[in-house]
Amino acid sequence: MEGITGSILLLCLISFANANTSPVINTVVVTVCEDLVKGQHAFTIDASDAENDPLTYALTGPNAASFTVDPHTGEVLIERPLDRESASCIVFQVSRTITIIVNDANDNKPQFMQPSYEEQVPENTTINASLFRVQATDADTGNAGVVKYSIVEVTPPEGASLFAIGDINGFVTLKGHLDFAELSTFYRLRIKASDSGGSCASSQIIFQSNYVFAFINVEDVPNLDPVFINVPYIGKVEENSPVSTSVFKVTAIDQDLGINDIMAYSIENSSPPGDLFTISNDGVITVHAAIDREIIGDTVTLTVKATESKPNIDGILASTTAEVQINIDDINDNPPKFYKCTGSEDDSCVLASDFTGEVSEHSLGSIPIDMTVRDLDRYVRTELTLGGPYKDVFSVEPSFTTTKSIVQLVVKQPQELDFEKIHEMVLQVIAEDQEKPEFRTTATVTIQIKDINDNSPKFPQNTYKLNVTENSPDGTEVATIIAEDPDTMDQGKINYTLLPDSILRYFDVVRDTGKVYVKSQALLDREVRALYSATLQATDTDGKPGTTVLEITIIDINDNKPVPARASYVEYVMEGQPFELKIEATDADDPDTDNSKIMFKIVPSEYSDNFTIDTDTGVLKNKGEIDREAMNPELNGRIKLQIDITDKGTPPLSTVVNVTINVEDVNDNKPIFKESSYKFNVKEGEKGQYFTLQRAFKSSKLLLSYSFYFSIQSGEFVGSVFAEDLDQSKDFNRISFSITDGNFGSFIIRTFQEGSGYRGNITVDPDIELDYESARNKFTLTVEASDLEQEKATVKVEVDVVDVNDERPVFLPTQPVTVKENTTITGAIGRFEAEDEDGDHSLIFELVSIKCNCNGSLIPCDYVILDPTGEVRLNPEETLDYELCKDVLVEARVVDENTQKGENSSVNTGVMVINIEDINDNAPEFIFRNSVYFVVSETANKGTSVAEVTATDRDSGVNRQIEFEVTSVHFENSNNHTSDEGVLFEAVTTQQKDNYIGMIQTTKALDVTLKGKYLVAIKAVDSGGLATSTLLEIFTVDKSYRVELRFVRSKAEVESDKANIVRALSVATKAAVQVVSIDPDTNTDESRTTGGCIMLSYFVFPNGTALASNEVEKMLSDPEHFPILGQLGLVYVGGSTTQSSEVDPGLYILLGMVGGLIIVLAVLTTSLVCTRRNYKRKLKAAKAMNSVSHAEANQKSGPVVPGTNKYTMEGANPVLNLIYDTALVLDLDEESSDVDKVSLNSLDYSDTISMSVKDPLTIMVRLHYNSSSFVLVNIRMWSNFKTGLLLIMIQEEDEEDESAEYIEPLGAALAQRGQKNASNNVHVGFVNPAFSTADL
Repeated sequence: MEGITGSILLLCLISFANANTSPVINTVVVTVCEDLVKGQHAFTIDASDAENDPLTYALTGPNAASFTVDPHTGEVLIERPLDRESASCIVFQVSRTITIIVNDANDNKPQFMQPSYEEQVPENTTINASLFRVQATDADTGNAGVVKYSIVEVTPPEGASLFAIGDINGFVTLKGHLDFAELSTFYRLRIKASDSGGSCASSQIIFQSNYVFAFINVEDVPNLDPVFINVPYIGKVEENSPVSTSVFKVTAIDQDLGINDIMAYSIENSSPPGDLFTISNDGVITVHAAIDREIIGDTVTLTVKATESKPNIDGILASTTAEVQINIDDINDNPPKFYKCTGSEDDSCVLASDFTGEVSEHSLGSIPIDMTVRDLDRYVRTELTLGGPYKDVFSVEPSFTTTKSIVQLVVKQPQELDFEKIHEMVLQVIAEDQEKPEFRTTATVTIQIKDINDNSPKFPQNTYKLNVTENSPDGTEVATIIAEDPDTMDQGKINYTLLPDSILRYFDVVRDTGKVYVKSQALLDREVRALYSATLQATDTDGKPGTTVLEITIIDINDNKPVPARASYVEYVMEGQPFELKIEATDADDPDTDNSKIMFKIVPSEYSDNFTIDTDTGVLKNKGEIDREAMNPELNGRIKLQIDITDKGTPPLSTVVNVTINVEDVNDNKPIFKESSYKFNVKEGEKGQYFTLQRAFKSSKLLLSYSFYFSIQSGEFVGSVFAEDLDQSKDFNRISFSITDGNFGSFIIRTFQEGSGYRGNITVDPDIELDYESARNKFTLTVEASDLEQEKATVKVEVDVVDVNDERPVFLPTQPVTVKENTTITGAIGRFEAEDEDGDHSLIFELVSIKCNCNGSLIPCDYVILDPTGEVRLNPEETLDYELCKDVLVEARVVDENTQKGENSSVNTGVMVINIEDINDNAPEFIFRNSVYFVVSETANKGTSVAEVTATDRDSGVNRQIEFEVTSVHFENSNNHTSDEGVLFEAVTTQQKDNYIGMIQTTKALDVTLKGKYLVAIKAVDSGGLATSTLLEIFTVDKSYRVELRFVRSKAEVESDKANIVRALSVATKAAVQVVSIDPDTNTDESRTTGGCIMLSYFVFPNGTALASNEVEKMLSDPEHFPILGQLGLVYVGGSTTQSSEVDPGLYILLGMVGGLIIVLAVLTTSLVCTRRNYKRKLKAAKAMNSVSHAEANQKSGPVVPGTNKYTMEGANPVLNLIYDTALVLDLDEESSDVDKVSLNSLDYSDTISMSVKDPLTIMVRLHYNSSSFVLVNIRMWSNFKTGLLLIMIQEEDEEDESAEYIEPLGAALAQRGQKNASNNVHVGFVNPAFSTADL
């Protein structure tokens, strides 16, 4: 901060009165806040003068630049910042000593006494121990100098709870256990020192802070046991290896890495036991005794111990153990051998050399011989071969083997295995070690051959010719034919059949004897068929066939058939009752011969065995009790028999008559359940439904039709029972079901016919809802089935109530997910999880909505995809953009696909918040404004801000931070020539909300004589190095374009309303306005009286063109803008007061003479006005009234009197064309006398008075200011007799005729009244009493 250092401030009070006594400073000690900014009030100089002369205040001295003083009021303002720490007291001398005490403001940060702190801390340091102390000092006083400490960051973050700091004393203490091995060995603490806040000029408390880093290194101590590395340990060694052979090396290290103690090794245990190995001090395990793998096994496990050489913090030698597995590698030192094994374990096997087996003749496949071959060595290859005379008949499997295998023989030549030729074969099995052929073993195998059925039966002849007479009785032997079979198992076991099946109607064969006999006497009719051909087939026990052909010739005999008395018989009998029926028939053959004698018999049929018939009388009787239930139900109680009526002729003839016996049913059976018991399951909570049945009836007799409606409620189906009554009539076999026990009112049963029986459907009572969680979740029912005559049967039915899936799934809490924008992750970024109390649930997830938080609003989007498994993945067709949307809200519901009852989805939806993390992917963007930047002489100093640029970055956080820099500066003059200006400007970066502003400041004073513009290249760079550039034009404006604006308002009022004034000026001129200063106006007594001020400004167009004062004056005088500026206090527009380099003093002498003349004329005119005021007023009123009658048609009624206080009805003065309050009375107000008004009215129609305000007093003056140059000046004056207004116009007579320009409406109005007399009247200036009357 720039400050005042040891300064003497000189205040000069200048009195414009005669030199008498000096002014006196009354207050010699003042206080000032050091945080006052430029332009703020510091103090007011309290001074007085004995003669009460006007005082002028000024500051001089080396430090005067730090303050500015109002020369009229003595108010002192801050010009440059103060610094109490550099100078807390400022003393200056005028006529006496004045002391300025600078009050402290909190403008200094605490300063640490060291740039950083570093400490070594043992890991076993006790909790609450003090580690070190940090100290900081603050140059401020009071609370602003009180420093407090805090730890704001610990690296790594896991150590945040390990340390604390005293907020007053700065002692850092340990609050947790350190661990060199498990935790970090290094911690970095970021310690904050903050003051207690303070302020002076500002009402807001300001806090200052600073930071320092402290580094803590953790020292290791011996507190950990050693540990073996590279575990597990697995080594190997060959059996029979020499002693001292190196096997394996183990290594143990001290976990206290900072100590790294030396280890001692020992073998603590061995499995199997023994002293096979030893270990050296460096951990090398060697062979100590002979090793035989076949004895000790394939693996030896050692327990190795490592012990530290130095005691730990507890005073003991720390140690650890590890297991070492040593695999014993085999060498080939054993021959293969044969064994007989009774189990799979090795101890179930015994050595053997003789083996047996058996095989069926002519068979293929393997022959088990209970042989196992084994070589005790590992990784050997044993070859198996056969020897002996029968070695080619068999092969051995396997032919090659390793270690242990089961040996089998496989038949290669099954044709050699013929039981009829040989019953036994002997051969040898040879096992040979391929690596060492001398290792060879032989075993003998005896194979027993078993006989099989391998021959078919064979008849002695291929064809047999046989004879039989027609009508031969059934069973009549035709011939007996025997087949032969050499197989032992087929001796006496040959079976015979006749083929094809059609021959069996006529003939058949005894199955085990080969006897062919007549099957049906009735069919043997030579007149129908004389020859039959059949095939006799013989089959052995294995089904092998042998055949021969039979040719049977029928010999003719008696061929007249008996004729029955009736074509058929139909009889009825109750079941269980005796039956008797006489069959009668006649024979047309000779009654005296046997051919006419008739015999009766029953033709074999389904029920023929249940009846008998007298062969001679034809009486048919039942053989046993007739039972209808034993009959086929499809027959409906009908038994159909055929009675064969045969004569005794040769051959006998026969006729068949049909007998139908209707067996009538009686109720002699009870119902029978199909199953002995039933078991069903039913789901809990299931209830039935109501449905309506309609049944229609129609009466043909009554010619009526009607319908019945049945409303039936059906419960949940449980299961069905089935029962059948063997009675075959519906009157006796109809069944109805009922539940007689175990129901508890929970179930009902309904009966339905199904097939030959009835089905009982068990359902849940519609008014009952089963509950698995209740006490009754298992029922044992007794179901009864009864027919119409109450024959009954019962069965047990078990019903289990089954739990159903009726719980809704519930979402588990879903954690927010963070994903960087523009990422292309293909896997899941998050997952919904849910649970269901039901055991058989199957949960899937369904998307409800995806909404993105974009610009503070939630809108639908497609950034992510929800899988049915609940996994959330990024949509590959969309790209996350943090600048568009900050986060994504995924709403889903979970559905149980296995829900059986109730709602299957969750009550509440699950919501996953996916936060989109910003990355630096956007370059800064300049915000362009229609601003015009230019430099003038007042802003050309070093360090002056001449322009500004604004930029923003769409990224967030640190990615949006922007720094501006000026990359190049060129100057382009009015001739379009460009030159490099080097580093003439610099950019100072500030932040304003989300935008960054670059203030463009000069690095050195600018050359104000240059005319053109500066081309400044500015680059905006964000924290990631992304940059954007722009080119800024800064125009140079000459001091001659400075415009002086005079206001009737005070400086303070103008400064407070500066923004509105600048805006109105910019609107009027269409140019950029730069105000360089606002100072009190001390040039006139009126300004001193009213407190007016002067504003110095520049007006520049966007192309760099500046406006001169006369151009600004013309624009501001426009009627559209001047009323607004007048309300803001603007009364005068003037040019720059710059002096010409060459001025002729004679010109000023001439102008002074003209001025004196004007003063004399003004005094004379004023006297005339004062003495003839009434008269002039009436003359002018009369003239005005005369002109009123010619007013425009659109003017409202009422007399208008220029030069008087006569107004229009709107209260407007027609001369000025401005709206004024009618309370501003020039003469004729409410207090005017009626005489004046009457006098005025009396002149309304007077045409004799010709004097008018348009007649000026004109004086032409010729001013010579050198020997050859002069100027002609016209001085014209108008006067208002009513108000005393004096309007003076000084016009230079130019050679060219120019049109008049007016900057005020009054001047234009008056000039237009005189255009008929003078055409070149240009108003240079006038005084409007509506704005100021003090001078007049």
